[in-house]
Amino acid sequence: MKLRKVTAASAVVLALALSATACGGDKKDDTSGSSSSGGGGGTIKIGIKYDQPGLGLKKPDGTFAGFDVDVATYVAKQLGYDADKIEFVETKSADRENALARGDVKFIAATYSITDERKQKVDFAGPYLLAHQDLLIKTDSTIAKGTDLNGKKLCSVTGSTSAQNVQKTIAPDAKLKKVSSYSECIAALQNGAVDAVTTDDSILAGFASQDQYKGKFKLAGLKLSNENYGVGVKKGDSATVDKINKALEKMVSDGSWQKAVDANFGPANYKNEQAPKIGVIVPNAS
Repeated sequence: MKLRKVTAASAVVLALALSATACGGDKKDDTSGSSSSGGGGGTIKIGIKYDQPGLGLKKPDGTFAGFDVDVATYVAKQLGYDADKIEFVETKSADRENALARGDVKFIAATYSITDERKQKVDFAGPYLLAHQDLLIKTDSTIAKGTDLNGKKLCSVTGSTSAQNVQKTIAPDAKLKKVSSYSECIAALQNGAVDAVTTDDSILAGFASQDQYKGKFKLAGLKLSNENYGVGVKKGDSATVDKINKALEKMVSDGSWQKAVDANFGPANYKNEQAPKIGVIVPNAS
């Protein structure tokens, strides 16, 4: 009896050892999880915008769409996470740095322009898109250059640096209308309450690509600033930055990047820049 008990105990120990070995053999990327991203085992939390058509939009059925969503999904796949293992988290502009510092998300793809100030708080992979400040106007508009905005009604959101840039350096006599969201600006442009809307061309193209606006608006193509969109990562997490950069390079080389641009911005006739080189930031003209 004593011999059988020892044998049974040994069998249990052996089984546990084999189980531990099997778990240790999992080669899934560990860039997410309860210890690093706040997510459960085998999932990854990614910060995006919920209210930017063409970039990051939560649709009525609960699914997500947009260029940033496509980039995030591709990157996650390269890190070892299928689409059903992704939890998209709404990450508003004012809370992006805090969300990364708290570990609420593993990375952020949300029209996140790389700036020297932000690089003091977070690390960036990319850039993955070079956008520009521009104007959205009606298709029959005669506005062809920035100075044409003098005397015209211009819409942007409260606190927008884009609108300030126009008023200070481009068209000081433009009549600025400030609202709480770009959706309000687009509605005002449609009904003739304003003559133009200004912010990043990628954001404007996303709105113009919506079914209800197709053929009604166009981008002026003025390139009033350079906005280098990067993937935000928690400060000091260089390993994740390196992995995301490799994923972004592959997305460009296999054609997935251009396919995502065409699908999300194409209807607005968005003349995008070529995919930027990793680590190369295009500065604004001095």
